[in-house]
Amino acid sequence: MLDFVKSLFDGEVLEKLLFSLILLVIGILAIRIVMVILKRGLKKTKLEKAAHTLITSLASVVLYILLGLSVASAVGIDVTGIVALASVLTLSLSLALQNMLANVIGGFTLLYTQPFHSGDYVEIAMQGGTVQEINMSYTKLLTPDNKAISIPNSAVVAAQIVNYSAESTRRVDVPVTVSQEIPTQKVIDALALAGTLDNVLLEPAPGAVVTGYGEGVINYSLRVWVKTEDYWDVFFAVNQRVKQIFDEQGIAMAYTHLNVHLHQ
Repeated sequence: MLDFVKSLFDGEVLEKLLFSLILLVIGILAIRIVMVILKRGLKKTKLEKAAHTLITSLASVVLYILLGLSVASAVGIDVTGIVALASVLTLSLSLALQNMLANVIGGFTLLYTQPFHSGDYVEIAMQGGTVQEINMSYTKLLTPDNKAISIPNSAVVAAQIVNYSAESTRRVDVPVTVSQEIPTQKVIDALALAGTLDNVLLEPAPGAVVTGYGEGVINYSLRVWVKTEDYWDVFFAVNQRVKQIFDEQGIAMAYTHLNVHLHQ
């Protein structure tokens, strides 16, 4: 103990401690400046906000680890063993946390490729909803009936993704089936009239077509284009208006009938 106290007053030791302290203070200030610059730079990019948090957190951890190693080396501590131990621990953790790492990598993949953004309505692995958040473990969706769904990022990357909000316009398709006894042109004209709503785009123009034939029936489809944000409003309105127009013009929709005959 006495030897340790004496060593503190040794000029070389005091010089190392003073240099290490100065290095620590300068390092902390430098890291704070770097983090401020990094955050400002990230705000100018098109990356998701979730990516900002991840990048700044990882950068901060890496910078402080490097600073700690630099200070330890300045004091006179051999950091070679520390680095080797850290490598072994990192490998052990990576093997134990494979699923978590797969989700983190999946999160990076999603943030880099950007198949969707927060606020987009998507369908992922047969689950549909509005993207609420993309963090480093899960992608969170909110369904139209207000259910929150969290899907692991590794599963999102591997699944088929349908982004309904990627384009500014969408087409509303309303299929109907009518008896072959009704003149085809009459049905097409009635469907075209049903497609004349305020939120329906004029270009491409609304239209009705014959899509196929069944047993005594003809299949039609009314197709109108709308802004993506108006899709559901127009979808429900057009379906209601088709029934209204058909009733006014005496056009009856055909349905599959099942006749059951009982014999005694």
